[in-house]
Parts: sequence; structure tokens; C-alpha cells
Amino acid sequence: MTDLYPFASHNLQFDKFRYHFLDEGEGNPLLMVHGNPTWSFYYRNLILGFKNTHRCVVPDHMGMGKSDKPQNYPYTLSQHIDNLEKLADHLKLDDITLVVHDWGGAIGMGFAIRHPERIRRLVIFNTAAFLSQEIPLSLRLCRLPGFGAIAIRGFNAFARCAVRWACVKQERMTDAVQAGYLAPYDNFSNRVANLRFVQDIPMNPDSPSYPVVKEIEEKLQLFREHPVQIIWGAQDFVFNDHFLKRWQEIYPQAEVHRMADAGHYVLEDAHEKIIPMMQNFFEHNPL
Repeated sequence: MTDLYPFASHNLQFDKFRYHFLDEGEGNPLLMVHGNPTWSFYYRNLILGFKNTHRCVVPDHMGMGKSDKPQNYPYTLSQHIDNLEKLADHLKLDDITLVVHDWGGAIGMGFAIRHPERIRRLVIFNTAAFLSQEIPLSLRLCRLPGFGAIAIRGFNAFARCAVRWACVKQERMTDAVQAGYLAPYDNFSNRVANLRFVQDIPMNPDSPSYPVVKEIEEKLQLFREHPVQIIWGAQDFVFNDHFLKRWQEIYPQAEVHRMADAGHYVLEDAHEKIIPMMQNFFEHNPL
């Protein structure tokens, strides 16, 4: 996998657990925040595309990627935000361009509303950072007690289905790329966060993360004057055009690219088109 992921590993110690991150290049930071069931591997092509001009900082959430996978851990949105905040503080990141995807939207924007003075630009891939009742049947099933644990932790169904359904151009999902996505989640114990993320989706006010997302949503307006770029895989079966429309309502100033031939893993389907789009966005919105 070193050919696809030729990056040096770094770790922060949180209590007794290792929090893994990448830190490649120099310049103003691109803080790239992934979701579930991906990890920093998802951003590998962006890192290669920007590390000569930017400092690319890409964490693996606790329980994901090369971070530790403790079995008894508060895998909640607020905890993931806390961890990202500790990383940004440790690295003294300022003038940040925040890049988010999937759960990275809520985690990244959760950090952003705590420190709006440190955020300069936003790049938003298929994600949400606001409350919604839109959820596909497949995710509802994975939230069922018992069934979800068997499917996600027992059979690795969540990660395995993602490499098939989340990428439209399946010829790009080669054996090596699939192996890269699945490598961290190779046994029951290592899939604990995959399940916890699904269980943490805030579908009702009783969810621990419901008030956290509600607060994030209420404060997204803090970035209405910021340069925002939205790059959207139109064939996403989770974050569909309903979510894109909501982002456009929140950030009417956003530069929007709806990629008709891309899905949820929009960077797999279209990274060679996306990197020039981002470069152009950065050039027109210098820090």
C-alpha cells in the first residue's frame, strides 16, 4: 500500500491511546477531515496534489485508520471534535482551509465554530453539518440493535459495501485501492468505530449528538463571508441533492461544482478534475 499511501505517520498521545495523523508539505494548512468508514487514505490524491504548495494535515479519527481502536471509548461527535481541536492546537494551525467529507463535515465544522478566527476557507464534499431526517434504508438497518453489530462488526458489511456503492467508476476501485480502504478494519475489534459512528447519527433529540449538531447548524452562519467551495458527487445515495441544496441555502456565496458522474467517494471518481478546481479556487481567494 506504500505506493498509494507514501506518507510518514505521526501520532499524538491522548491518555493511553494513539491518534494518528499525516502532516505533509509546508505553507498554509489544508486540514482534511474524513468520515466513516474511510480514513486518511481517502485524501491521498489531494495530499499528493497539494503538498508542494500547502501543509496537508489529515487525521484519522480515533478508532479509524491507523489510530488506536479502543473498545471502551466515547465514540461521540463531541469527542471527535475535541480530538481534532487538540491536534490543531498541538500543530498550532491557523489560517486554515478546512476540507470536509461525510462525518468530517460535522466534526470539522464542530471545530470551526469553536475557533472561527482560525478558519479562512471551506471546501465541502458530500457531507452534512446540520440536522436531517434523510437517511437511506441501509443505514437505518445498520442502526438496529443486534443487526448492526453483526453486519458491521461481524461481516464488515459497512466498509465492504462502501467500496462497491460509494464509487461510481468501479474500474478505479482496484484490488489495491479496495485493500487500502479495508486494511484498518480487518477484524471484529477494529470495526468498533464503524458501528459507533452509525449509532451516533442524531436522528432524534434523545441522541447524545443531537444538541451538538443543532449548535453547529445554528452557527454555520459564522462563515457566510468566507470563501466556500462545494464539490458534490451527484450520484451519492446518502448525501444526495437534498443536502447540496441545504448547503447552498446556508452559503449562497459558495462556488458549486456538481459532479454528475461521481458518487459519495467523489475524490475517487473525480480527483483529477477536483484538484484543478481547488487550485483555481485558492488562486481566486488568496489568504
